[in-house]
Amino acid sequence: MRYKLAVIPIPVFLIILYFLYSGLNKDPTLIPSPLIGKSVPEFSSTTLIDNKIITNQNMLGKSYILNVWGSWCYGCSLEHNFLIDIYNTDTIEIYGLNYKDDRQKALSLLERDGNPFEFSIYDKEGSLAIDLGVYGAPETFLINSDGIIKTRHVGALTPEIWNKKFVIHLK
Repeated sequence: MRYKLAVIPIPVFLIILYFLYSGLNKDPTLIPSPLIGKSVPEFSSTTLIDNKIITNQNMLGKSYILNVWGSWCYGCSLEHNFLIDIYNTDTIEIYGLNYKDDRQKALSLLERDGNPFEFSIYDKEGSLAIDLGVYGAPETFLINSDGIIKTRHVGALTPEIWNKKFVIHLK
């Protein structure tokens, strides 16, 4: 009887080892979003710079990138220059979603490092980000002219990720 009980941990160990090993081949930034293929949630907020009212309806009519960022976010600082490069190519408009930030710190960052955004939505409490299923900053969404979310990336945006996940939807 003892021999049979001693054999049980070996298959259990092998099953656990299999699942751990299979996880090594998965992309940790690939977080599925239930909103892909659905409309941007309805919202009404203010813009960061001029405090104007903005809604999801104001953003219809052309495709755009929605980039979730904050002045406190290290990953956001890593992607900032690339966002400026996209802005300078005039390929697509970039809107920001300033997430759980201090308004003055965010404005200072944009003044110091450059502003790649047509405008930034000020989401001090993070309610719009929650509605979008945001895990944290940075996150980037591609939204078509009808307000439908086409793709999403969690983490800093790089040229490689841009070409792999976003450019295919711009054609």
